[in-house]
Parts: sequence; structure tokens; C-alpha cells
Amino acid sequence: MPQQQLPAVSVIMPVLNEERHLRNAVRHILAQEYAGEMEVVIALGPSTDRTDEIAAELVREDPRVHTVPNPTGRTPAALNAAIKASRHPVVVRVDGHGMLSPNYIATAVRLLAETGAANVGGIMHAEGENAWEDAVAAAMTSKIGVGNAAFHTGGAAGPADTVYLGVFRREVLEQQGGYNEEFIRAQDWELNFRIREAGGQIWFSPELKVQYRPRPSIKALATQYKNYGKWRHVVARYHSGSINLRYLAPPTAVCAIAAGLVVGAAVTPWGLVVPAGYLAAITAGSLPAGKGLSLKARAQIPLALATMHMAWGVGFLTSPRSLARKVIASRRPAVPAPAAE
Repeated sequence: MPQQQLPAVSVIMPVLNEERHLRNAVRHILAQEYAGEMEVVIALGPSTDRTDEIAAELVREDPRVHTVPNPTGRTPAALNAAIKASRHPVVVRVDGHGMLSPNYIATAVRLLAETGAANVGGIMHAEGENAWEDAVAAAMTSKIGVGNAAFHTGGAAGPADTVYLGVFRREVLEQQGGYNEEFIRAQDWELNFRIREAGGQIWFSPELKVQYRPRPSIKALATQYKNYGKWRHVVARYHSGSINLRYLAPPTAVCAIAAGLVVGAAVTPWGLVVPAGYLAAITAGSLPAGKGLSLKARAQIPLALATMHMAWGVGFLTSPRSLARKVIASRRPAVPAPAAE
């Protein structure tokens, strides 16, 4: 696409307690190999670390960087606030711990033009900075860890249910009223479902990669995946027909393992076949997933897999119906009006 035809791009970032990665994430945006006009809008939640101070430094250092407040700290509210404060026809979502590949924006803009899609996205390329994070990254990019989700494991370019983060046409976001702010988690999946229901196309391409830093502890990983499961169940209640077998696998595994443990303890040792079989499966599955990693990282992959599966399953099974009722009561999210040029 000739330079004079390149659309201007707004990059939106919801951040909360991101002092560890924020500067590097913004550096990867500002260094993009993209000749069109660009702005970065950072929505600041109530952080308790140096995130706000780092953001203020970034604003002083580069006139393309701006900030807006997000007093609730909720991701969808941050995204809507950043969309409202931005002004360009292409909107790129980036998280405070995501590192864009050098040609990410240029490739996404090209794909929007070539495919006519409403939203394009690619691979959540998890990379760790220590043995535990390496183990989580391996689990998050393996089919035994996340099933056949292309944005985790890769695959051929084509239409998809959802993609990681996303690069949107602004008019699509405005037509959909932005993100539904009741969805504290799973807001990407929910928005993409609405876009598809309205006839828009979501396009996955392995050309698009965002480097992602995994959660740094078992507790943080478990919390992350429990929230994923809880809010994915809300999406299933809110949008009938949006569930599939991949999402039912973790809660089924939790129920089967729990039943096996109870039967094994109270009735017959044969009940332990199910949890033993699960442990054997994730141990065997961790071998190809850990190829090329240190021995310490490979040894922790089964733990990462079990944490992800069990936390997601428990979150799905314990998701309160009150969450779905609250969401349904406010079906139409606020429309983020475009900022004046």
C-alpha cells in the first residue's frame, strides 16, 4: 500500500501495575516499521507501583503518547476510554505486557485491506524470562494446554472465532458500542462474537505475532485461568450457541478427577485410574512441549498444565449465575464517541 494511502492508526493500551513491562511495550509500538501517522493512548488504572510515573515519562518523551484515566481499573472500561480518546480509523489493541513484532501494524493494516475483515489478529507468542515462565509459555503454546486455539498454537491464515488482542476498523467498534464493560474477562471473545453475529469477519494470520510475558507464579497463573473459565461461562450464558467442546474439556476433567479421587478413597482404588491417567497424559504431553528448554523448565510444564486446566475448569463450574444476569441487564454497552480531529 503506498505511503500516502496508509491510514492513521490509534494504539490503545489498558494498563494496571505494569511497571515491569510498560516502557518496553511502548518502545515496541513507537519503533514500528509503519510509515503512516500513529498515536498511543494509555488508559491508566489505579496502579500501586510506578506505572503512572513511567507513563508520564513516556508522554514527556514522545508527543505521540497520551494517557487517559481509568478509575475502575477494569480492562473493558480502559479500552473504551482509550477508544473514545483516540481519533484514527484503525484501532490497535495492545496490552501493557505485550511486545509487538516490528512489522505488526503494517502487516495488520495490509490484511485489513486485503481481507475486508472487521478485525485481524495473530499469535499470542508466549516467552518466559525464567524457568517457570518458560514452562508456562510452553504449556500455553501446546495443544495439550489450550486445544486447537490458533492464536496460541499457530495455524493457517483464515476466518476465526476470535484472535489475540486485535486490529479493528473504528467504524466496527462504534457500531458494536465498544467493549461490554460488564465483562471483566473474556471481553475480546464477547466482542468478536457480536462482530461475527453482525456479519463481520474476524481474520487470523500467523504473520501477526505479539510477544507475551506469562504470569510469574503458580498463584497468579491459577487466578488468571480461573477468571478465564468463570467469564467464558458468562459468555456462554449471554450468547447461546457460543460454547464448543474445547471449552467443556477442563470442567469435564475437573469433575472426572474429583469423582475418581472420591471413589478411590471411599470405594475402590480403581477410582484412582482417572486422576492417574490425567497425570500420565499431561506428563507425556509435556515432553514435546518442552523441547529445547532447560531441565528445570521441562520439569515444571506438567504443573503449569494442571494449574491451567484445573483453574479454568473450577472457574467455569463455579461461575455464578448472578454475573450473567448482571450482564444481560445491561446488554448495550456505552458507545465510545470518536474524539474530534
